[in-house]
Amino acid sequence: MMVDYDAAIDASLQRLHDEGRYRTFIDIARQQGQFPHAVWTRADGTQKDITVWCGNDYLGMGQHPGVLAAMHEALDATGAGSGGTRNISGTTVWHKALEAELADLHGKEAALVFTSAYIANDATLSTLRAIFPGLIIYSDALNHASMIEGVRRGGGEKRIFRHNDVAHLRALLAADDPKAPKLIAFESIYSMDGDFGPIAAICDLADEFGALTYIDEVHAVGMYGPRGAGVAERDGQMGRIDIINGTLAKAYGVFGGYIAASVKLVDAIRSYAPGFIFTTSLPPAVAAGAAASVRFLKGEGGVALRVRHQTQATILKRRLKAMGLPIIDHGSHIVPVHVGNPVHCKVISDMLLDRHGIYVQPINFPTVPRGTERLRFTPSPVHGAGDIDRLVRAMDEMWSHCALNRAEAVA
Repeated sequence: MMVDYDAAIDASLQRLHDEGRYRTFIDIARQQGQFPHAVWTRADGTQKDITVWCGNDYLGMGQHPGVLAAMHEALDATGAGSGGTRNISGTTVWHKALEAELADLHGKEAALVFTSAYIANDATLSTLRAIFPGLIIYSDALNHASMIEGVRRGGGEKRIFRHNDVAHLRALLAADDPKAPKLIAFESIYSMDGDFGPIAAICDLADEFGALTYIDEVHAVGMYGPRGAGVAERDGQMGRIDIINGTLAKAYGVFGGYIAASVKLVDAIRSYAPGFIFTTSLPPAVAAGAAASVRFLKGEGGVALRVRHQTQATILKRRLKAMGLPIIDHGSHIVPVHVGNPVHCKVISDMLLDRHGIYVQPINFPTVPRGTERLRFTPSPVHGAGDIDRLVRAMDEMWSHCALNRAEAVA
């Protein structure tokens, strides 16, 4: 009997529909200089002006004139692509300049650029056991999927400690062979709840038990610290972290990911990681734009944007809380509104877009646990007072329409 492959595909997709988790792509045209405003093209071809409230271009740097000018200059000088992997022909002066900027940003000896922060996490964590045989990795239970995949693919021993539970981490470290090489992997900001990792406490344990530290600063680079190096910089802990992972696609507004570490460790990852060795490098224009963005956000212009960013996030949270909406607030720039039902979450998202021109995607399982479905807003310095007013009024209407609970969520 032949296998009915089409039926299996249909069944798998129907499960998503039945659970209210089926996603549709929204056709959005960003307009240069107008972000967060954009144009949505509906399925019937009609268009509607919208405001993007779920983008990860946190500071609007994807529209910054200095970033665009740097990209134009490199594009005109080199053309579109890099022409190969870094080991063949894909290393240019723009890649080297970007890595120098990133190493300087984090106060490390070297940096290594990947095509995404996902690949940087996966490639680095999966390669570390080739460098440190017998390595035990201690991973926070809520680490990003890219970190989980990197730990899994590397094989070997791993320990999962309860989210931000330093006492549980200590117990796991104490139970293992003191002579075994160890690494603690965690995040500075966990993007679904917007809570912070206990960086200093984890570094204290790493010192006590002789472990390396690996931090994902993806949702913090550009936005925290005097020069935008992240929460570890803000908290005065950056020098205690052995490997820092970051992205160029969120606050920096371009594309790509990276690690920053010692020269020796970066050289080893460069030499052993398949995810780096066998991947075509970033186009030079992208590297040039990212370097310009990093450079700008290190300076006074970056300081002003970070202050404005935090102000807008605070205003939005206060106004949504004032209406009794269930905000999850841990003090970061991320504004999750708890819905708790995938169908309601999708309905509210669709109605916000169609009726009010407000674009925010529902966050469902497996990104978050079932029953914790939410809308995740990302205010930016370029969201104006009028944008916030329209969002608050629309959310008030949607919550009443769906008869949802207005009791505030517990952080």
